[in-house]
Amino acid sequence: MIVPVLLCGGSGTRLWPLSRKSYPKQFAQLTRDHTLLQAAADRVSGAGFAPPIILTQSDFRFIVPEQLTGIGIEPGPVLLEPEGRNTAPAILASALWQARSDPEAVMLVTPSDHVIPDRAGFDAAVSAAAAAARDGQVVTLGIEPTRPETGYGYLELAQRETGPEDGTDASEPLPLKGFVEKPDADRAAAMLATGGFLWNAGIFVFTAKTIIEAFRHHAPAMLDQVGRAIDQGRTDLGFFRLDPGAWAQIENISIDYAVMEKLGTMSVVRLDSHWSDLGGWDAVWRDSRQDEAGVRTSGTATAIDCQDTLLRSETASLELVGIGLENIIAVAMPDAVLVADASRAQDVKLAVAALKEKGAPQADSFPRDYRPWGWFESLGAGARFQVKRIVVKPGAALSLQSHHHRAEHWIVVEGTARVTIGEVTSLVSENQSIYIPLGEKHRLENPGKLPMVLIEVQTGAYLGEDDIVRYEDLYARNSGEK
Repeated sequence: MIVPVLLCGGSGTRLWPLSRKSYPKQFAQLTRDHTLLQAAADRVSGAGFAPPIILTQSDFRFIVPEQLTGIGIEPGPVLLEPEGRNTAPAILASALWQARSDPEAVMLVTPSDHVIPDRAGFDAAVSAAAAAARDGQVVTLGIEPTRPETGYGYLELAQRETGPEDGTDASEPLPLKGFVEKPDADRAAAMLATGGFLWNAGIFVFTAKTIIEAFRHHAPAMLDQVGRAIDQGRTDLGFFRLDPGAWAQIENISIDYAVMEKLGTMSVVRLDSHWSDLGGWDAVWRDSRQDEAGVRTSGTATAIDCQDTLLRSETASLELVGIGLENIIAVAMPDAVLVADASRAQDVKLAVAALKEKGAPQADSFPRDYRPWGWFESLGAGARFQVKRIVVKPGAALSLQSHHHRAEHWIVVEGTARVTIGEVTSLVSENQSIYIPLGEKHRLENPGKLPMVLIEVQTGAYLGEDDIVRYEDLYARNSGEK
């Protein structure tokens, strides 16, 4: 059995405003029927694959299993990183975890936000890489370049690439000469012209034992630190929290820099299929079905006399209209709109930095806030008031809580709510309302079999989400934790 490892962290700033720190792109449905995480998990499931090990952040711990079980996949261990430390510590943590039960297991490490629609091609590449990994090799997957791309790193082959045209297997492992950083346009064009280079997909195959030995030789300090983070970690509601103190001492570094570039021998298998990391809105445009003018619209978006343009509206009540546009990306969210020249797609991260500098919450915060019991979104706010839509999943319950600075009015618009205020519990049906005084302990539950929707009106001197004191919680959250 191959043990998949899904790397599910990252902030995805190049796909702002749809992807943000609080809800990055792997959880979004960008180009197809599933989210990127769901598609990645489906790709590494079925015959020959064990349940995936998940590396993610605490804020996403309930989103990940919910998305996977939503497509019938039961995740394996979910390891929670106290903070992002890049790919090297995350991959090492998964290997040390797997080595406890089977150090000889073949592990397939893959990002959770890439597009690889050809399952047969992916399986063929993974099968070839797994065979080499069982012989002690560290293998990476490479993509045949189709354009002089400056947004990807490259892999330089040690010998001429083989393929079906000369009677050899395109997925045969080849020796890797080295890694090449993201090139400028001239260098990318030269590499494409000369051949012998593949795009670096960041997908690796090895046994747990092999990669641990590689860290022991090339990054022994990290091996000790990550080992302590696991030894001193703790289980929490089925998740495993890596120890924050030990984790904070670990260097923030990619697996390429920490280990892979230092290995004397390494192999690469060509992934002979379409691949995209969706690293910008230009990549989303390329990966989408376009009309004869190269225009892609989605949601409530309309294009009139446009060419090579992406128009995307994520709000049913907002009509996005483009007239006479060429090479433009426009993405509309309830709280933010991006308009950019397609050639500047990689500079969207500059917009995020500028918004952070001015203190705009849109830089990091998604308009819809997902919680283990459901989600909520702000519909409007002003001095001393805020209006929210709250959706509670069937059978779910918010914590028993109170607020120091605000009172709340709840109006049920769909379903039935079970509401506890102080010592009194009552049912509130559609078109009914109830008032929660400032400082009163209260709880909201959905006893039904369908989602329950209510409108919440908050009034008070301070309306921040950190004004929550929790007394009881099904999800074992602290007062300041989502």
